Amino acid sequence: MLMRKRKWFLLVCLVVLFCAACSNDSSDEKKSEYRVVYSGEIKTLNYLKTSETNEFAVAANLVDGLIEYDKYGIVQPGLAKEWSSNEDATVWTFKLRDDVKWVTHNGKEYADLVAQDFVDGLQYVLDAKNESSTVWSAMVVKNGEAFYNGELTDFSKVGIKAIDQHTIEYTLEAPTPYFLSMLNYVCFFPVNGKFLTEKGEQFGTTRENFLYNGAYLLDKFEPQNERVLVKNDTYWDKDNVLIDRIRYKYNKEAATVAPELFLRGEIDTATIPTSIIDEWLKDDKKKSQVRQTQNNFYSYFYALNFDPQFAAEYEPENWKIAVNNKDFRKSLFHGLDRVSAMLTVEPFNPQDLLSNTITPKNFVDVEGVDYTQLDPLAAITNNDSFNKDLALQYRDKAKAALEGKATFPVKVLMPYNAGMPDWANRTQVIEQQVEKLLGTDYVDIIVEAGPSTGFLSEVRRPGKFALLEANWGPDYADPSTYTEPFSVDGTYNKPELAEGYKEANGQTVYLNLLEKAKATIDTAERYNLFAQAEAFLIEEAFVIPYSVGGSGYVASKLNPFEAQYSPFGVTAEKFKGQQVLAKPMSNDDFKKALAQWEQERVDALANAAK
Repeated sequence: MLMRKRKWFLLVCLVVLFCAACSNDSSDEKKSEYRVVYSGEIKTLNYLKTSETNEFAVAANLVDGLIEYDKYGIVQPGLAKEWSSNEDATVWTFKLRDDVKWVTHNGKEYADLVAQDFVDGLQYVLDAKNESSTVWSAMVVKNGEAFYNGELTDFSKVGIKAIDQHTIEYTLEAPTPYFLSMLNYVCFFPVNGKFLTEKGEQFGTTRENFLYNGAYLLDKFEPQNERVLVKNDTYWDKDNVLIDRIRYKYNKEAATVAPELFLRGEIDTATIPTSIIDEWLKDDKKKSQVRQTQNNFYSYFYALNFDPQFAAEYEPENWKIAVNNKDFRKSLFHGLDRVSAMLTVEPFNPQDLLSNTITPKNFVDVEGVDYTQLDPLAAITNNDSFNKDLALQYRDKAKAALEGKATFPVKVLMPYNAGMPDWANRTQVIEQQVEKLLGTDYVDIIVEAGPSTGFLSEVRRPGKFALLEANWGPDYADPSTYTEPFSVDGTYNKPELAEGYKEANGQTVYLNLLEKAKATIDTAERYNLFAQAEAFLIEEAFVIPYSVGGSGYVASKLNPFEAQYSPFGVTAEKFKGQQVLAKPMSNDDFKKALAQWEQERVDALANAAK
């Protein structure tokens, strides 16, 4: 009897052990993993030095900054739990969390995060010998540029100070109400000074020569093979880190093989190139797994050049006469069919990428109202610039006004980058469409291939064009970032040279509006002034707003509307807050989710403004 009991006991134990083993396996399997394939290898982990997007993307998940954003684009506490500024936004004070640790690659605590870490980080960035690629953003700090240029050698004179262990103070060169958004750049990230000194030039070369305070640790770093990020269990906000492991597998043909790997279930995201998207959308199974990409904040527009510097054969002086006539500019403004042009990039949903303003919607808001809906910009935002009847009316008015002054047809030199086939196709579409509408006796659009390398320095900046597709992306959360191309120091189309717009102080209407807006601290008043300036720029047809970036399709098990929302800096690269979906999002799902997110964002912004 005793022997039977022993045998039964042993059997029970074995069963329990087996079940426990099964349970452990099951638990491991439940751990969330996100898998991607890549071809662009990162060269360094040194976030204080790099400006490469793929390196930013890794760093953003390993190290936190003072602030971050929620999924609606509202600023949230990061390493700073609270902050304040003086009335003119030149002095900013941040109170740090007291529960943040620097840890090694294996999660071993190294040191507490303290205010001095931000001082040490900025000092490294502003030291010219370190050749930081993001130092331009740090110049906003008082005496930052002077220290960088060697005019000042005492770093204590630079506008950053550790008041105590958990208080950091920035003093800026000028009022900067949008300073919080600039903290989203890695040049304002902290670094442990002791560790940095110990490692010297080896800092950021391996996962061991790096310290972590972010959501993830670098568990494996094998260039041209694999890198693996694992959840940081010491992270101050670990409950909001929902993906346990992120696995990057190297493949030099990643762009080509990714769609097939996705279909085989080996990876969780793949960009679907235009060469095969038609095939995917015609296949029911594949179609259900692919969606549009979310629009980004690169603004595309056609610039009319007021300082033509192109060859005499293209009649720059005649163009100059024509472009200084508002009716002529408006005929082009209303005569350009942007949907036809966009079909060269997005053949299925071109209208989704159109933008009627230079500043895209969902960029910034004031008191819960999107900037593009402020008067008088709202009327432009909500209307299509393409209007055949208006184009012809302005054409006839321009002909009458320019009779005896300009020679018709006006030659319109429109170069493109020869290395970009979509751009080449687009210029040809525009040439045919505009000439057909306005008449070849009115305009002669000359499409010319420019260099595939050095296009900006050889064509755009020297002004060797009449009409040119150009683009601009934001650097911080303020409408002023989109005015830069069209200010006196801009290198686009020199609208300050347009005739008939000078005011009593010798500056143009547009520049006076800009200066007034930049000098205004109150956000509501500031944004309204910028809206007036941008509306003036567009209404006078100095530029023709065209589209936003983001064309293309992707198969992905990530919901883009769970990600932190920010048009600038590195926050958008974070995996924090996201989870791996059971199945990829279809395009129908994407559009429903987009509509829901946009409504939720309106409500969230309104609540944040209260």
